[in-house]
Amino acid sequence: MKEELFDRVNNIAQIIHDKKGFNILALDLKGISSITDCVLIAEANVNRHAKAIVDELRTKFSEKPYRVEGLEEGEWVVIDYLDIVVHIFLPDIRHRYQLETLWKESKIIDLKLETPSSSASI
Repeated sequence: MKEELFDRVNNIAQIIHDKKGFNILALDLKGISSITDCVLIAEANVNRHAKAIVDELRTKFSEKPYRVEGLEEGEWVVIDYLDIVVHIFLPDIRHRYQLETLWKESKIIDLKLETPSSSASI
């Protein structure tokens, strides 16, 4: 995977992580899919949380998505950046569809997510 694409994927994943999205998985689909180069899958606790994650991506990620689908329901939201497609699921919906199993031959991208260090207050 090109470093520029990895940086963008990692940036999206970090924004999701910072907004308390969880079970984040990124798959490298270069040469496997004709639709996109990377799929990023994450979970949100409830519909409102999924919507908050999308709002955070719209605010903090430098690129405007080509399309966003499923935002009204918030159970499965797809954010399409063309070469990166982001799926935000509620846990039971992710389990039901098991989207990651569609690309068994893909490589898992080793994300470098930072967790803010807890500082002691004096």
